[in-house]
Amino acid sequence: MHRLASSPLPCPALLPEWRLHLRFAAILSCTIGLLLLLPVGVRSDESRLPVQAPEAAGMDAEQLRAIDGLVAEGIAAGEMPGCVVLVARRGGVVWLKAYGNRQVEPAPVAMTTDTVFDLASLTKPVATATSVMKLIDEGLLRLDDRVAKHIPEFGQNGKQDVTVYDLLTHQGGLTPDNALRDYEDGPQPAWERIWVLGLRAEPGTKFIYTDVGFMVLAELVRRVSGKDIHAYSQGQTFQPLGMGETGYLPDETLRERAAPTERRGEQWMRGEVHDPRAFLLGGVAGHAGLFSTAEELAVFAQMLLDRGRRGEVRVLSERAVAEMTVGYPVPDALRGLGWDVRSGYSSNRGAGFSPSAFGHGGFTGTALWIDPQLELIVVFLSNRLHPDGRGSVNRLAGRIGSVAAAAITDRPKPSVLTGIDVLQRDEFQSLAGRRVGLITNQTGINRDGVSTIQLMAEATNVELVALFSPEHGLQGRLDVARIADGRDDTTGLPVFSLYGESRKPTAESLRGIDTLVFDIQDIGTRFYTYISTMGLAMEAAAEHGLRFVVLDRPNPIGGVEVSGPMLDPGRESFVGYHRLPVRHGMTIGELAGLFRAERRLDLDLQVVRIEGWRRGDDFDRTALPWINPSPNMRSPLEALLYPGIGLLETTNLSVGRGTEIPFEVIGAPWLDGSQLAERCNGLNLPGVRFVPIAFAPTASKFAGQRCGGVRIVVTNPEAYQSVLTGLHVAVQLRQLHPNDWQAAAYGRLLGNQAVLEALVDGRSAAELEAIAEAEVKEFVKRREAYLLYSE
Repeated sequence: MHRLASSPLPCPALLPEWRLHLRFAAILSCTIGLLLLLPVGVRSDESRLPVQAPEAAGMDAEQLRAIDGLVAEGIAAGEMPGCVVLVARRGGVVWLKAYGNRQVEPAPVAMTTDTVFDLASLTKPVATATSVMKLIDEGLLRLDDRVAKHIPEFGQNGKQDVTVYDLLTHQGGLTPDNALRDYEDGPQPAWERIWVLGLRAEPGTKFIYTDVGFMVLAELVRRVSGKDIHAYSQGQTFQPLGMGETGYLPDETLRERAAPTERRGEQWMRGEVHDPRAFLLGGVAGHAGLFSTAEELAVFAQMLLDRGRRGEVRVLSERAVAEMTVGYPVPDALRGLGWDVRSGYSSNRGAGFSPSAFGHGGFTGTALWIDPQLELIVVFLSNRLHPDGRGSVNRLAGRIGSVAAAAITDRPKPSVLTGIDVLQRDEFQSLAGRRVGLITNQTGINRDGVSTIQLMAEATNVELVALFSPEHGLQGRLDVARIADGRDDTTGLPVFSLYGESRKPTAESLRGIDTLVFDIQDIGTRFYTYISTMGLAMEAAAEHGLRFVVLDRPNPIGGVEVSGPMLDPGRESFVGYHRLPVRHGMTIGELAGLFRAERRLDLDLQVVRIEGWRRGDDFDRTALPWINPSPNMRSPLEALLYPGIGLLETTNLSVGRGTEIPFEVIGAPWLDGSQLAERCNGLNLPGVRFVPIAFAPTASKFAGQRCGGVRIVVTNPEAYQSVLTGLHVAVQLRQLHPNDWQAAAYGRLLGNQAVLEALVDGRSAAELEAIAEAEVKEFVKRREAYLLYSE
């Protein structure tokens, strides 16, 4: 049944007779114990995602209708003759529609939802990368394997150290494409010419999007499995998923439904791969050649959302899916293993997608994006090259993704009122008549995103006299050693830097102020400097007889877990203001109470409490907007990683500054990422996996140098133990690289001599933890008197 542009989605109960026969046949085959594999060209309707109303999936049907107008504009502008758009959420299709024509020459043919498309570079993640991850699941490949280990001919002209990971992330240093004439003598001579290619860049130092790299990966699949990428992907992925219309070399039935692209000679390419190199390789290649339909791509995407399985069929392990779809640092971008996450190729990525979204596009006018956090799938398939090769659809695909994301109606709404929200609701009564100096930065906003500066400046019963900024400045963009005073462009108020000549408000800066108000988002780690800024400001307020008001905010990594080690007496500094464990589990308001009591400050302290937050809530549960507290603290996940991984930063190790995911990777030119990943994974630490990688930071430590390292993949944030994980990593670094890693420098942020000495002496992580936790138990009791919120 062809569903035309004007046809509504059919009710699942109203199946045509032939589909009912297929269902009966499927039941019968199960009954008699037969396993039927679908050849390419025979589709399984049982495998397709069910159709559901948008409202049932938490989406607004009226907003989705905006897709119609966007597509109409694209067709009218000549960007493509037609397309198919599919949107699915929570396991069901909410929008499936065909637009325009699949063919305009030699005669118009209407587009249908079952049109078969040349996927072009979508072949890379869907067929090739998935096959590689399957072989890794089976223990036949490793990400850190040198490709030449399996293909000796590849290891020529500097390519001997290129790894599987390098090729999957386009960091192998290979050319994007070698000359087309290299393929004109047939596949065997073509491969011989590929093997002798040199490098355009040192592996792991530059992102060069390359078809050649994925051709090599497909050959790697053949060498390891004994099957070419066509046979292997059919047997391991598409047939088990019932994707009978997906594959290379579509049969005559599928070619009749295929959308043509351009002419090759005098013949239209219909069901024949457009990519000229894939064509000369026989239509089967790792970078192009795959064909499919919108509905079948949705099945594949749902398998990934379901963590590698579809019903009873498991294609990939949960671990493989997590490692494949997370972002890895490449210069100025994030790439998955075969997938795009955020890069210069992401113009087809919808605005409003979450940071967990991944996808890819294809030269012929195709795009697939998958968002695990939003449980969203967006498929856009067109033959934009038909008939004259001039169409352009990437931005259109991205705009359609934006509409789909915006149509979600059941996103969590903020259930928490921060201190500024409570103060605003109560019409600033607790500050009425006060002359205020506000210590804040870009994180000082209410739940609607309006800055505390603006709210106080507009409050009629409060006089805002001056602003004070912490490390990184009022806008949180600076990463320098010292920040000068300035003036706020919006209000015209003076801005006194607390990260300049003085880190404590001076008498001059406090002139005319009777109340200091603190509103900055902390991240729950002792050595993050905003709590030091607050403590020093509290001292100044006490010295000058000022009231000190804290507009409290949630601890973004929760208020339950507390883990050490404690800061040694006498080691207080700007990265260790008070004797706290590394992960203290307190809000800034609670810390203020503790500081006042334990530092014996004669201070009029008021805390405007959070409403609706419980100690067990991490930041995501609050549904509050995340504003980067500092330039390299870009997500709640990085805040969770920071207590353990941040400790390593003072050593000769990169913690990912100069990449798109600081604190989610570590590395150094001397580090063996394969050994470290193997050791750390062998510990079975809760909620985390380690993937060996290579990366080259663009700034900060080891800028421009290739670093061996690991990508830290948090698989279960609730189970993940940040400080314990960091201690284990430190122990493994000490064991693997006793002469290279400068372990003594680990003590600067650790702040505990006993734990440092145990590490240097080669003691186990369990012993380090036992030493660290001894004092933490006493702190947990100590802090009880200052806790403001229940679990």
